[in-house]
Amino acid sequence: MAGAGASGRDKRATAARLKTALGGESGAAAAGELRALLERVLAPAAGPGGGGEAAAEALEWCRCLLSGGEPWDSFVQAVRAYDPATLCGLVWTANFVAYRCRTCGISPCMSLCAECFHQGEHAGHDYNMFRSQAGGACDCGDSNVMREAGFCKRHRIKSNSNVPCVPKDLLMMSELVLPQFIFSLIQHLREGYNEPALDLPSEKDLHKILQVLEPHVSFLEDLTKMGGAMRSVLTQVLTSQQFYKDLSSGVGENACAKKSHEKYLIALKGSGLAFPEDKIACGMQEQGAGTSTLAVQGLAGATATSGQGDSSDEEDQDGSQGVGKRKRVKLSSTTKDQSIMDVLKHKCFLEELLFWTIKYEFPQKMVTFLLNMLPDQDYKIAFTKTFVQHYAFIMKTLKKSHESDTMSNRIVHISVQLFSNEELARQVTEECQLLDIMVTVLLYMMESCLIKSELQDEENSLHVVVNCGEALLKNNTYWPLVSDFINILSHQSVAKKFLEDHGLLVTWMNFVSFFQGMNLNKRELNEHVEFESQTYYAAFAAELEACAQPMWGLLSHCKVRETQEYTRNVVRYCLEALQDWFDAINFVDEPAPNQVTFHLPLHRYFAMFLSKAVKCQELDLDTILPDQEMLMKLMIHPLQIQASLSEIHSNMWVRNGLQIKGQAMTYVQSHFCNSMIDPDIYLLQVCASRLDPDYFISSVFERFKVVDLLTMASQHQNTVLDSEHERSMLEGALTFLVLLLSLRLHLGMTDDEILRAEMVAQLCMNDRTHSSLLDLIPENPNPKSGIIPGSLSFESVLSAVADFKAPVFEPGGSMQQGMYTPKAEVWDKEFDPVMVILRTVYRRDVQSAMDRYTAFLKQSGKFPGNPWPPYKKRTPLHPSYKGLIKLLHCKTLHIVLFTLLYKILMDHQNLSEHVLCMVLYLIELGLENSPEQESEEEESAGGQERCHDSWFPGSNLVSNMRHFINYVRVRVPETAPEVKREPPASTSSDGLASSQNSGTAQVFSLVAERRKKFQEIINRNTSEANQVVRPKTSMKWSAPGATPQLTTAILEVKESILSLLIKLHHKLSGKQNSYYPPWLDDVDVLIHPEIPRYSHGDGMTAVERILLKAAVQSRLNKRIIEEICRKVLPPVPPKKISSAEKKTLDKEERRRKARERQQKLLAEFASRQKSFMETAMDVESPDADIAMEVATSEQHVSEAVYDCVICGQSGPSTEDRPTGLVVLLQASSVLGQCRNSTEPKKLPTTEEEQIYPSDTCAALHDVRLTTLQRYFKDSSCLQAVSIGWEGGVYVQTCGHTLHIDCHKSYMESLRNDQVLQGFSVDKGEFTCPLCRQFANSVLPCYPGNNVERSLWQSHSNKCMQDLVQEVEELQEQLGTFPSETNLSKEMESVMKDIKSTTQKKYTDYSKSPGSPDNDFLFMYSVARTNLELELVHRGGNLCSGGASTAGKRSCLNQLFHVLAMHMRLYSIDSAYNPWRKLTQLMQDKNSEQLPEVPVLYRDVSSLLLIQILTMPQPLHKEHFTCIIKVLFTLLYTQALAALSVKCSAEDRMAWKESGALKKNTSSGEKSWEVLLGHVISELSKGKIYEEGETEELTVVNPDSVECYLQQFCLPFLRITSLLQHHLFGGDLPSCQEDEEFTVLASCLGLLPSFQSAHQFTSASCLDWPVPAFDMISQWCSELASFADRHPDQVKALLIQEPKWDLPRLLQLPENYNTIFQYYHRKTCTVCTKVPKDPAVCLVCGTFVCLKGLCCKQQSYCECVLHSQNCGAGTGIFLLINASVIIIIRGHRFCLWGSVYLDAHGEEDRDLRRGKPLYICKERYKVLEQQWVSHTFDHINKRWGPHYNGL
Repeated sequence: MAGAGASGRDKRATAARLKTALGGESGAAAAGELRALLERVLAPAAGPGGGGEAAAEALEWCRCLLSGGEPWDSFVQAVRAYDPATLCGLVWTANFVAYRCRTCGISPCMSLCAECFHQGEHAGHDYNMFRSQAGGACDCGDSNVMREAGFCKRHRIKSNSNVPCVPKDLLMMSELVLPQFIFSLIQHLREGYNEPALDLPSEKDLHKILQVLEPHVSFLEDLTKMGGAMRSVLTQVLTSQQFYKDLSSGVGENACAKKSHEKYLIALKGSGLAFPEDKIACGMQEQGAGTSTLAVQGLAGATATSGQGDSSDEEDQDGSQGVGKRKRVKLSSTTKDQSIMDVLKHKCFLEELLFWTIKYEFPQKMVTFLLNMLPDQDYKIAFTKTFVQHYAFIMKTLKKSHESDTMSNRIVHISVQLFSNEELARQVTEECQLLDIMVTVLLYMMESCLIKSELQDEENSLHVVVNCGEALLKNNTYWPLVSDFINILSHQSVAKKFLEDHGLLVTWMNFVSFFQGMNLNKRELNEHVEFESQTYYAAFAAELEACAQPMWGLLSHCKVRETQEYTRNVVRYCLEALQDWFDAINFVDEPAPNQVTFHLPLHRYFAMFLSKAVKCQELDLDTILPDQEMLMKLMIHPLQIQASLSEIHSNMWVRNGLQIKGQAMTYVQSHFCNSMIDPDIYLLQVCASRLDPDYFISSVFERFKVVDLLTMASQHQNTVLDSEHERSMLEGALTFLVLLLSLRLHLGMTDDEILRAEMVAQLCMNDRTHSSLLDLIPENPNPKSGIIPGSLSFESVLSAVADFKAPVFEPGGSMQQGMYTPKAEVWDKEFDPVMVILRTVYRRDVQSAMDRYTAFLKQSGKFPGNPWPPYKKRTPLHPSYKGLIKLLHCKTLHIVLFTLLYKILMDHQNLSEHVLCMVLYLIELGLENSPEQESEEEESAGGQERCHDSWFPGSNLVSNMRHFINYVRVRVPETAPEVKREPPASTSSDGLASSQNSGTAQVFSLVAERRKKFQEIINRNTSEANQVVRPKTSMKWSAPGATPQLTTAILEVKESILSLLIKLHHKLSGKQNSYYPPWLDDVDVLIHPEIPRYSHGDGMTAVERILLKAAVQSRLNKRIIEEICRKVLPPVPPKKISSAEKKTLDKEERRRKARERQQKLLAEFASRQKSFMETAMDVESPDADIAMEVATSEQHVSEAVYDCVICGQSGPSTEDRPTGLVVLLQASSVLGQCRNSTEPKKLPTTEEEQIYPSDTCAALHDVRLTTLQRYFKDSSCLQAVSIGWEGGVYVQTCGHTLHIDCHKSYMESLRNDQVLQGFSVDKGEFTCPLCRQFANSVLPCYPGNNVERSLWQSHSNKCMQDLVQEVEELQEQLGTFPSETNLSKEMESVMKDIKSTTQKKYTDYSKSPGSPDNDFLFMYSVARTNLELELVHRGGNLCSGGASTAGKRSCLNQLFHVLAMHMRLYSIDSAYNPWRKLTQLMQDKNSEQLPEVPVLYRDVSSLLLIQILTMPQPLHKEHFTCIIKVLFTLLYTQALAALSVKCSAEDRMAWKESGALKKNTSSGEKSWEVLLGHVISELSKGKIYEEGETEELTVVNPDSVECYLQQFCLPFLRITSLLQHHLFGGDLPSCQEDEEFTVLASCLGLLPSFQSAHQFTSASCLDWPVPAFDMISQWCSELASFADRHPDQVKALLIQEPKWDLPRLLQLPENYNTIFQYYHRKTCTVCTKVPKDPAVCLVCGTFVCLKGLCCKQQSYCECVLHSQNCGAGTGIFLLINASVIIIIRGHRFCLWGSVYLDAHGEEDRDLRRGKPLYICKERYKVLEQQWVSHTFDHINKRWGPHYNGL
């Protein structure tokens, strides 16, 4: 039989032979032979040791055997034919881009691969694209998870019916080979695994094994992809118990198998798992020992059994014992759990395979294989059961893992596929006790990190909590298990089972109680805590994920009456757990001081289920509430949190560091608030509605520590609070009461009303983007709750309350997002300050909401001043909570309100407007919610007797308002002013009888009141004697010895609440008798009290509104108000001020004055800055007007005066102390990007569309120069063209000047400044000291008048010939280098800067490197670049005219001086001076081997600049005009030559003849016909016209010729006009486009005088220095002689003036998805990989790898390299995966923003939300504008260095 090393052919033959044999008679023998062969081939010995070849060999054998000798590919095809694919099931790993459609999803976890998504119909659905975090699988075709309408075209067809049956022999071999193959895989896994010794991870070994096995698993994966037929074979193999038994039990004679079985048993044992057999022995002892779950057994910890459950846990805990420095607590295990935790029995391959997968920490390949099998239904069920069976083991491995993050992701990748399916989850729950397993596993997991709770009673507490510092909580290791639990609870059938199972509920409440009171904060009273722990976030995350989310999951199934029973169950066990908790922490009735925990999950479970019971299940609240005593306990801790919030905001916890503020903020933050603060406040509302109101109110003030403040005396001693904290704590207490009484979130509002209120509150704080609103509105954290963000109700409420503000641009370029802003009627009717206070994370947001409200009132003219928060009517209370109203009608509150009003009126210290505001709010709430009207009129007569405590007669606010209080007895320090005034009180406050007779109110003590009530409640609840109430010890923590003697004084008050209100009105208005009852004038007020004029306003309005409501409610009140107003009120007595108060008042006064001074200074500074900004800083467009820094307006001044922005002196620029302009030099290739088509190029989004740069301006100029250099002398070529189309240097300035020596010292100081700047000082970069604009050089100003103003009209009388002569002589003067002055040094250095701005390749075009011709060419090209760019900024023409808008910040004049000074150092040999050729007739002297460039081939604009810059400066206007006239003749001749080439031979003949006829007329030299004829006849002498066919001019009539000539000459005229404007000043005339030529010509002095337009011809501008025909003949002869040598090139080199369009960026597609889908999987052309961060250049469309090391060249990454090649250092890239644009400028980069916005006008950076994005044309326009105008540096503020790493 063939050996293992057989060749391919032999293998195939063997396979074919075996296959036939198996089908025949001798099947059994053949099967045996096959088994032996496989055993040999697959022997594990050949595995890890034998390396890769052995494995490859084995796989080769398997392939041959499976296919039975057929070629493998045809076998695959054959099997695929039998695939009944109805599911997609594509498995992906992390970072894959997938889609989720909420419209089609049934499960919230549903996801689709891109292909299925685009094949399905999801237009208009609520979908988004997302990057997978943990991996996933495509659900297309699975109707359990998504609706069928969303299936794609492939998976819609139910194809089971028509797939033919699989022929038996096709898969026969597979059924025999695969069991052994899989077993060999398992053997490898067994072999490779060694128990890590002493917890040292042997990860390297594991990875090695996995690498060896990679091909095996890949082979299996390929099998799964063959479709349904192969999958069912695999399923059968994996799940068959028979195969497993035969092969792996280790019973056979095979030694190898034995050994591997032993290793398997060792591994099981090492994992703390045992075979059930070993268990029975322990089980017996266990029965006795299984004590109650919570019996804490100190640290002995181990159970009475020798239970293996703990053995594995112990070892991994000793290491981390130190965490948290507290003792760990171990709980005993109960009998029930042992089976879940510690027993595993494997009965088939699948089970053991999963076991090893877990052991090896979920290798990606294995996970993918296991998931790829899921489309097979039988497998899915078997695998789910196996997974559940291994659940405890997974938890243990996860806890030990060092890569717990990766592992968590892989676990969830699997479990989410299994548990999202309701049917499957239900089945597993019923058959495998899924719920029991999950809860137990969670409980076990948390038990490993418990510590003793220190809440309340530190010594004797029996409560244990989780330690938030443990890695388990800190790293969210519990996340996979909790998320699975939440996932299965979202299925109704599963949740019902959970809610019905009492045992489970008890266990679960046990679990929740581990979190009750975790992360306890103790207030630091002495020094600042040295180490701020950040564990609090772990605590909040744990409560939200492990407690709150499962709670919301359960709540979502308690929506109807039928589910009442569930609620009763939860509430019952929750209360039991709470009672246990109170007992465990030894709690009686007072919370321990200076402690707070924000974590009370049991309270919150209780609250939320109560709320659901009343809201949805119509349960009677009282039937499920506990007794009063329990309610009193329940309210303590939530109330403690509210008081602590106030303390934290009052800076009383400042020594605990910033983290405590972090906790206070997280507690109310949008993701946590509805699981934390909302249930807490609701619970307090429930308690308040059921407890005695006086008790509740006094508890509140006591908790907030402001009891001592509530005295009528002007001084008091506060034993528990420093006086600086009193005011804010009092504000806190009142604000809390207002919240408690006003909020209706759980007390009767519907879901839509809640949503609306939340949205209004958020919008009132700030305008919001759509996504931030979604984020800020607390939604039910459970995804199935119904209010999905983006759901219908969200959108409809949003459109009802807010207007959309489309994204706009602000000058300065900061880009706005689309925002929603509240509608006017929302401000008017719905603005609710209470809701805003509840939802603000930062206190400043409340102020921001008030400021916006104020602005609205001012704008709409409703109220001019500073308004107070408006009072908003509330939705009615649900009947169950009616008791809440009692709080407003209890004496205690009324006494507090009365006292505070009195204190405010008397100006006692530590009260604020906010206090008054809240007091009035409470009074108004009381009036709005008064109990049923009593027949008060009669009662008031007999009411005297009832007034037993002489404060107030009853408890109704309406009647108590009018009750006059005459005397009040107060306890005051002996130093207080009251003591001096009163005669000593005759009776002590104990003599109650006497005090009552005298009608004085007794001292009212909130604390005593509360004690009394507490006593009553307790006694009422328990008549048994053994209930002894603990004696009070509340004084034990007051500051000892600090209290001076208190004495009693009697105060004469004689006020009622009404009279106090009226006096307050007078006080607020500052006028006596300011209040006049409105109903005296208009009785209707009482009938319709809702008057709009009272709804907005300040304190006076509030008082008026309250008095009106009081009057409406009772006639007596009305009468009393009138009476009070009638008495002319005496002025309020001036207060005696004690010296101590005086001190504080003085201090406050001084502070206030200082603050005012500071404000004034700031205001002045701001206004200065503003006026400067208006004049000097308009960044939006480069050509914005700027206040002229250079004083050009004073024309009569002979010298220009400059201001130095550093030293502030003004003066002229001199040779010794030159002044310079602040300039930014940058290399630019913008001009090179012009194309000669008006159709903008598109960004390629398919393979077909590619961009070739051949038609750009840069490319054409390049080709031309190279061609010239081939045929002509090099030095002459370099003067015939301009460079700088690519990498030209652009110079721009902000217009500010400075002394160059000042600048040097400024740079020095920047260099020493250690602050991180966004620029590099070493490269000479700085920001303008005045306007902070970015700059990198200083351009010296030439002394003398900055613009030579010889006026326009003074045309000189010299004739043309003289001028030509003068110009020539001036050029001959050699520019001697000026003496070494400071100025010339600076000019040299700036020239160096200019040269070094661009790369060498853009300056060296000469054939002989380093030749001076290079510099010459470069210098005049710099001038050309700047002129051309200014032209581009003006839109490509000069029609708009006007003073050069850029003029005030234009630096061209100074630039020309610098360039001219350097250009004159190069003499042009007079023989080669182009001026001669233009103005004189010369003889030919073609002696050299390479001739010069013919004049007709030279670029006229370049010649112009050469002529101007080689003349001595300053230039005279007449010489300038002369040069232009001469050059215009050349330009015109070039135009004629180009035209002649364009027309056909017959036309040429015709023109030649008609020209010849008119030649001798007087105006022959000024008629284009004549000249054209002459050019044609001259050029015909050479071989110019013979070459090939010409492109025809469409119509050759005189008009079109004239038009062509004008278009040809225009670019030159534009450049010249700009140049003239910069050199000589004067405005550019504006004109229509069609008359641009004439206007410019006359402006340049080419037109002698204006003729009427209709007879105007371009030729009339000509002014020939020598006879035209001779000149033309001389020029043409050069061409003719060239044509003789190179006839093919003559025409190509003739200057054709193409019409360049303005530079544009590539056009982008409408929808971002188009770009994303094409580029995000595209491979890079350089490294042929798919880049991690792909980017594309928006200038040329090149695809690059951002930050990719793959394409790095000499330490430059690809984007940086491309930015240098494509934009000379400026690159604009679109990052495909982030949708943002990044700008690279030289060595810096910045994120520019995105030009793609979603439907709500928002960017989606990094595609986090994955919503569809659309191009925003305005933004793209702005980007293009900044690119063209080179203003990236000025407009974008956030630049950073990229270190060539992009």
